[in-house]
Parts: sequence; C-alpha cells; structure tokens
Amino acid sequence: MPQLDDLDAKVEAGLDALDTPPDTVQGQGKLRRFLWAVVPPVAFLVLLVVVWQCLWAAAFWPEYQLPAPAAVWAELWGRITDAEAFGFIWTSVHRAVLGFLIAIVIATPLGLVVAKVRVVRSAIGPFLSGLQSLPSVAWVPAAILWFGVTPTTMFAVLLLGSVPSIANGLVAGIDQIPPILPRVGKVMGAGRLKASWHILLPAALPGYLAGLKQGWAFSWRSLMAAEIIATSPLLGKGLGAYLDDGRTLSDMPTVISAIVLILLVGVGIELLVFRPLERSVLRARGLSGAL
Repeated sequence: MPQLDDLDAKVEAGLDALDTPPDTVQGQGKLRRFLWAVVPPVAFLVLLVVVWQCLWAAAFWPEYQLPAPAAVWAELWGRITDAEAFGFIWTSVHRAVLGFLIAIVIATPLGLVVAKVRVVRSAIGPFLSGLQSLPSVAWVPAAILWFGVTPTTMFAVLLLGSVPSIANGLVAGIDQIPPILPRVGKVMGAGRLKASWHILLPAALPGYLAGLKQGWAFSWRSLMAAEIIATSPLLGKGLGAYLDDGRTLSDMPTVISAIVLILLVGVGIELLVFRPLERSVLRARGLSGAL
C-alpha cells in the first residue's frame, strides 16, 4: 500500500537521522567547527589584554607589580628569539611526559587491583583518595631530603602527585561498568588478565581517560612546584626555575612570561592529546555531539 510505503520511508529516514552525527545533520563543515574552536578563546584573550592595558594605564598598581603588556611581550619574545624559551619548555615537558608514562604503568594495575579486590580497596582506597587531595608541593621537602637535589626528586614528586589520580579515575570507571559485562566475559572463559584487558579497561575508558587528564594536571603542577623549590645546575633550567628567577630578581615581566609559557604547555597538551582522545572515545559511544 502506498501509505504504508510512505510511512516506512519516513520511519527509515527518521532512524537514519538519529544515527547521523549532529554535525552532519546540521551541515556543519570543518571550517565552522574550527572557527567555533578558535574564535571564542582568541576573543577572550584579546579582551583580557585590553583590560590589562587599561588597568596598567590607570596606574592603580606600581610598574613592578603590574607591568605593561608590551613589557611582558618584549621579555617573552626575547626568550623565544634566542631559543631559551624552547630550552625551558623541553627541560620541563620531556621530564613531565616521562614521569607521566611511568605513572600510567604504575597506576593502571594498581587501579585494577583496588577496584576488583575488596580487601585491597578497604586497605588502601582511602589513602589513595587522601593522597589525591594532598598538595603536591608538600612532597618536595621530603623528596629533597630522601634523594637530594637530583632528577630523582622531580620524578618522585611527579609520581606521588599523578598516580593516585590515575588509579582513582580507573576505579571510578570500573565502578560504573554494568555488572553483566564481567559476567559475560566469565561465562565465555575469559580469565582475570583477559577480562581486565578486553572488558574492564575498554568499558571503563571514559573514567580512565578522566583520571589520565587529572593525573597529567597533577603531574604538571607537581613538577612546577618541584622545579621552583629544588633548583640546581644538575637539573637544568625548566619553566619552574625560570619562574623562580623572576621572583628572585623581582622581575614581574619574567614572572608573567613564565606563567604564560606554563599555561601554553597545558593548553597545548589538552588540545593536541586529550581533546582528540576524548572525541574518539565519545564518538565510539555515539556521543559525538558532546565535544
């Protein structure tokens, strides 16, 4: 019958529309998504600089407390043109990435054990939560006394700051897995290792990814705190040491330049690493419109 055929066609079109990502339905292209991603933060940055310039021109604070944007830019551009800024960034970033990878290797099995073994969870679960809330800078004096002013101190502080966050994120992700999934794996003959690799980790991926993001944030902040406090020629000069130079010399343009570089690294890691990972995970779960 024609009417039934029309109805079937409409239902089919409606289901196709539900399955189609929102960007395709609305006809949004890559250019529009790019503009939405770039224009708002750039506009906010311009507004921030304009407000800063107005406050500096009004002279509410002395020059050594609030320098002009041009003075900060001159300091920052000078460090970039003589390649010192890249040296600071490399010293800090390669140390942070290496420590973060070690933290993932430690925290992932730890999170699995805490999530699945009740006795272990009762024993160390509260301590993991407590360590996550402990300011990372509190570990710096202890690490210096343990290991001296050495790279080991930096990695110790970094690991103590990031491992609890990654492990707790994985535990939270596993707690949200529907109970039927581990049961199906058990029925199909999956052992503990196979079930962890093929069922628990993929199903807990959103929570695990959130823990990784938080773990990176904690490790980056921990490293900056360690570099500010523990300075030595043996460690090289990272962004934290560059920031501390500005404090020591009472040079506010240097301080703000260091803060800008630290912020740029954080934003860059978010946009280049974690944002694409989040997008791929959400798309795999049919949630592509969330980001």
